[in-house]
Amino acid sequence: MSAEATNSATPGPVAGPVPPAVPRRKARARLDLRRLGRAALLGPASRDRLPDAIGHVVDAHRAHHADADLEPLRRAYVLAESSHRGQMRKSGEPYITHPLAVTLILAELGAETTTLTASLLHDTVEDTDVTLDQVGQEFGAEVRFLVDGVTKLEKVDYGAAAEPETFRKMLVATGNDVRVMSIKLADRLHNMRTLGVMRPEKQARIAKVTRDVLIPLAERLGVQALKTELEDLVFAILHPEEYEHTRELIVENASRKDDPLAEMAERMRAVLREADIQAEVLIRPRHFVSVHRVSRKRGRLRGADFGRLLVLAGEDADCYGVLGELHTCLTPVVSEFKDFIAVPKFNLYQSLHTAVAREDGQVTEVLIRTHQMHKVAEAGVVALGNPYALSAEEQAVAGDGERADPTRPGWLSRLLDWQEAAPDPDTFWSTLREDLAQDREITVFRPDGGALGLPEGATCVDAAYAQYGEDAHACIGARVNGRLATLSTVLRDGDTVQLLMGQDPASEPSREWLEHAHTPAARIAIQRWLAAHPTHAAAEPKDAEVAFRGESDGSASAASAGEGTVVRPVGRSAANVLVDRPGASVRLAGCCTPVPPDEITAFSVRGGAVTVHRVECAAVARMKGTGRAEIDVRWGETAECRVTLVAESFVRPHLLADLTEAMAQEGAEIVSATVEPPSQQRVRHTYTVQLPDAALLPGLMRAMRNVGGVYDVSRAQPQTQGV
Repeated sequence: MSAEATNSATPGPVAGPVPPAVPRRKARARLDLRRLGRAALLGPASRDRLPDAIGHVVDAHRAHHADADLEPLRRAYVLAESSHRGQMRKSGEPYITHPLAVTLILAELGAETTTLTASLLHDTVEDTDVTLDQVGQEFGAEVRFLVDGVTKLEKVDYGAAAEPETFRKMLVATGNDVRVMSIKLADRLHNMRTLGVMRPEKQARIAKVTRDVLIPLAERLGVQALKTELEDLVFAILHPEEYEHTRELIVENASRKDDPLAEMAERMRAVLREADIQAEVLIRPRHFVSVHRVSRKRGRLRGADFGRLLVLAGEDADCYGVLGELHTCLTPVVSEFKDFIAVPKFNLYQSLHTAVAREDGQVTEVLIRTHQMHKVAEAGVVALGNPYALSAEEQAVAGDGERADPTRPGWLSRLLDWQEAAPDPDTFWSTLREDLAQDREITVFRPDGGALGLPEGATCVDAAYAQYGEDAHACIGARVNGRLATLSTVLRDGDTVQLLMGQDPASEPSREWLEHAHTPAARIAIQRWLAAHPTHAAAEPKDAEVAFRGESDGSASAASAGEGTVVRPVGRSAANVLVDRPGASVRLAGCCTPVPPDEITAFSVRGGAVTVHRVECAAVARMKGTGRAEIDVRWGETAECRVTLVAESFVRPHLLADLTEAMAQEGAEIVSATVEPPSQQRVRHTYTVQLPDAALLPGLMRAMRNVGGVYDVSRAQPQTQGV
């Protein structure tokens, strides 16, 4: 603001003019700031009329708020002009021209009177002798709050060392009132328009900060009108050659006699008239950056690539009626259809997107929305007025002046949460830039019907921390659309996510989670825990839980065996199997571990021993195929059995101890066990257990499934090995 407002009042040669033949949107002519400056020097007008210098602001404001009280604007201008009198911009204009231009930008977007009043005064507290208390006494607490919020952003040193803490303050101010950031964005737009007299290196530095932080913030606040112009101005400064090439393409297209967009617009008007649908069809030329992106994507551009068609309808239902008529009477490109009315974007944007093809193959993109949707699409949170205005009843029950913003986007609420947890400014800065670079957001739903807004590419880890905060340390898995999924699963827009939480209060996050965390909230929470527990984190097994083996007394204990160690029993007794071969040694096959009441068969092996298999074992079919004779066997009266069970679980601390304890309580004697190295946050356990009674097996399997983190327990599947 004051540091950047000492610039030329006319666009410099770096930015490059937008060709008049292709205006981006209908707008008032650019203010003659020199004329306004002369008017400002004449001093404040009399109390019975508005100063001529704010005539443009008043006209723009009345276009959106016909009944607005203009007295605060008059008094704010008088105070601003008298306070800034004698201050000049580098270009020679009176300084008052800067707050006037910023206020006009906001007025054209539809900002309410309080925002415009604060905008006129946004530099007075920093650059003049006016105090915040004086502003509050003259204009009320709301204007004082906004001016204070903007003033805190005035002391911006855009050097590398100052940026992190500066933008932390900026975002806190934005979270307290989104109108603060609206004024900041309008201020930056005017300064970017008048950047031409600065040294090239300073232009580039300011343009980069604008590109990396302010443009993404404008996108997230939904202020597309500011965002697109800022993009073009930054594009002109940082990529002058590409900008000039794009400008030549636009000028060349504007000089063409045929206009496929105009032809398609007329066809659409005819279709809608015939259907008796009241709607307005407008041509929306693409801005410079958009044309540049399309040219890189499609190569040679055709006439329809230089813009889109905008259809403005009366009601939501009319939008779908327009869509149906266009798809019926024209050739739709179905893959281009998106419904942002039913599912609005994270920045309040609503519209139907579709595309129709001409006979020559050119594709025309079409946006369908109501007039109110269009207002919000252009101005975002600026179009919402004062989000803190309460009715008389609400004011009566409001407690302690607490400010609640129902319109504040979810990403901003999340950002305010994690910025408090950022351990240092550098971490905050790098995380902020990474978060802002993710320009698309998805919505996933909880089983209770609630929704979570997450950046595109987010995983179940991110969903866990978005829903539970640091309590997500206890998350052990998830179900996505009803199916079990690992925490590393990437979520898609519209997924339903059920997060499975462990009951252990000492649950801990895994270092591996950092590889799957994309949101700042998740990464910072995990990093904070790991930093607070460096010894535990260093000792965390990297690939597998410790394997264990049965001791001579049959109890289970931890062992120092290597990862994935398998300790197998020496033999498998079959005392409860009856076979018609006196004296024959009978063993249960290790490949399928049959237990009562499994249907069984047997085969003779070398040495005269008899091996018993489950009938469905793959080894049975193989041996029968080679001509091996089956031996009749049946279960005896002894109920004791040995069985191999496979438990599949999510990785979590203390799982092994909890699982073996549950098995011991069911009377199972663990003969051998294998814990495979975890993969994708899952781990597979294989246990061979001895039960005093086969009837205990169903209860054992239920008890194992009830252990937190275990999502499946099954009998070992028959294998082809081990006869």
